Amino acid sequence: MPLHVPPAPAPALNSIRTALGSPTAVRTPLLGSLDGPFELELPLPVHVLDDITAPDGPPTARLTGWRFLIRDTERTVASAEAMLTADGWVFSQFSEGPYVSSAELALSQAESLSSVHQPRLLSIPELYMLTLWLRGDPTADASEGHLAAEDLLVPLTPAPPGIAAHRAYRAADLLPVLTLRLTRTPLLGSSA
Repeated sequence: MPLHVPPAPAPALNSIRTALGSPTAVRTPLLGSLDGPFELELPLPVHVLDDITAPDGPPTARLTGWRFLIRDTERTVASAEAMLTADGWVFSQFSEGPYVSSAELALSQAESLSSVHQPRLLSIPELYMLTLWLRGDPTADASEGHLAAEDLLVPLTPAPPGIAAHRAYRAADLLPVLTLRLTRTPLLGSSA
């Protein structure tokens, strides 16, 4: 089934278009070597889960940006991100590398699922982990950060050791595993 991709805020999209057209924007090596034209595809809200070990109920993520894939006439070549600041949406960065191909693969796999999902990105900084978050409610407000137990999380490459990239996990199943990775065990002989 197709994914229900939410529309990006116009100021976020415009900030990236402006950066793409600017001769002074710092571009990735591949992006800098191409003349374009470029298309911005698959806008995904970027949410950050700051503390997955918090004991106060289901985790909630906060919206920090929107990320787009950038295509030239033949292929996807990079990504671009706009971030939310106190003054609104501003261009943040261009990037290339494993995220671009990993995101494309995960999105392609998600299209073959039997139910409709809203795609998002979920960053877990404590584990240096980025996942494709497939929200079970395809009509949810893209800015809200409630992570439901039935939502799917697809770790992108590179995933932490022992976590398979490009495998869809129910949030209720993956979050406890991730929490265990962050729980410190006391050293032998220590009283803590």
